[in-house]
Amino acid sequence: MNPSALITGASRGIGKAIAETFAEAGYNLALCCHNSEKELLSLAEELREQHSVQILTFVGDVADYPFVERMAEETLAAFHRIDVLINNAGISYIGLLTDMSLEDWNHIVATNLTSVFSTCRCIVPSMVSAKSGRIINISSVWGNVGASCEVAYSACKGGINAFTKALGKELAPSHITVNAIACGVIDTDMNHCFTEEERLALVEEIPAGRMGTPKEAAQLALSIATGPEYLNGQVLTLDGGWI
Repeated sequence: MNPSALITGASRGIGKAIAETFAEAGYNLALCCHNSEKELLSLAEELREQHSVQILTFVGDVADYPFVERMAEETLAAFHRIDVLINNAGISYIGLLTDMSLEDWNHIVATNLTSVFSTCRCIVPSMVSAKSGRIINISSVWGNVGASCEVAYSACKGGINAFTKALGKELAPSHITVNAIACGVIDTDMNHCFTEEERLALVEEIPAGRMGTPKEAAQLALSIATGPEYLNGQVLTLDGGWI
């Protein structure tokens, strides 16, 4: 039986690259997105044809616990187990804290941080029963050091980092690993809000001399999923030597 993975935020960017990389490695996949159903369905069909794996798709808000619960239940019913959970869904907010409304704050925290609790809360019991599982949280270097004008985003990613370390300790006796990838500047739509001049200035700060690619993040995720169990509770930085 093929191993299986559930990936949130899978319709584009890092999530899409992770889906492609895991499908190529023979994983059956459960993929979800919020606003890009057409892109998600197209990706699913492409992966089925290219790699002969099973693909489930879900469209909904990971900030909504009942949606996450239904997604987990249907995935477990179809695949009988979830070997790898990848929490990738996230949104950004750029602006001064004093210009941010409470509604904006609650929305970004629910999407970026509470969703990680929700997926883990729904899926961890099955992993504990199986005495096996890998959880990979996609974080950010701003969770390590913070970013001006991205206070809410930084707080969420910092919370994910602490969540990762704590849950890794909690689940290690059950042979379940919990690790995070703290991404630097990855060339995705999230960074397309910057002008070309701003992007060039940003690249000049990165010792590697370029942005990272979604494929590189996906390759690291797969190496964690297939790597040693003793790697647990870690936040691995992928930033070209930037921070």
